[in-house]
Amino acid sequence: MSKITESIAFLQQQKWIDLTHTVSAEIPYFQAFKPLSEETLCTLENDGFYAKEYHVVTQYGTHIDAPIHFAAGKDHLEQLDMQQFILPLVVLHKEDAVAENPDYCLTVADIEAFEQEHGEIPAGSFVAFASGWSKRWNEHASYYNVDENGQAHTPGWSLEALKFLHEERNVTAIGHETLDTDTSMDCTKNGGLIGELYWLSQNKFQVEVLANLTDVPAIGGAIFLGVPKIKGAPGFTIRAFAIVPAE
Repeated sequence: MSKITESIAFLQQQKWIDLTHTVSAEIPYFQAFKPLSEETLCTLENDGFYAKEYHVVTQYGTHIDAPIHFAAGKDHLEQLDMQQFILPLVVLHKEDAVAENPDYCLTVADIEAFEQEHGEIPAGSFVAFASGWSKRWNEHASYYNVDENGQAHTPGWSLEALKFLHEERNVTAIGHETLDTDTSMDCTKNGGLIGELYWLSQNKFQVEVLANLTDVPAIGGAIFLGVPKIKGAPGFTIRAFAIVPAE
């Protein structure tokens, strides 16, 4: 066997973790958009084959944001480097902090504490913020977490943490379990998603609405992204999964 086929055989013996939510019309979504809709065009009974037509916004379910989603002149989906769809996976586990404070904002201090325990985050990594938020997925009110005044309370990255990951660690991409990069409170305070704007403006992508990050170890795994090649797209629904060492 070649080294590639040997590597596949090795990976198949490891632990595979699905990081993707199943897409349907019933899932939570960014409220400026519409939920997925579908129509059956052909059936096995009538046509001999089965086909459907779907109407879905590019940022829906577990999805990738290409830089052009927020940043003019940056890469569209089909321009992303294929080699970035398999990356070393680093997971910042802050589930306990988020459980105590749904407005939790991940900071540079959190990253430095992580590195004290696990070593410096390698350049070229995919860094994910494990908040435990995906466990709220099936309870829409809990996932959106909007109070009586209409203010949402969801965790996110601080701008300083994102700058640190880009400028000091040169990571390739980030990911999180929520619909947005920034905390909802920061979005309200700043009048927009300044963290998301910063990250995508570096011509780097992110993956939002990840699932099951709690099951992924802090280091030692890899993330794999199944990304469609759609001309001019600002992003799209993807299949994301992790492979981590077998227990």
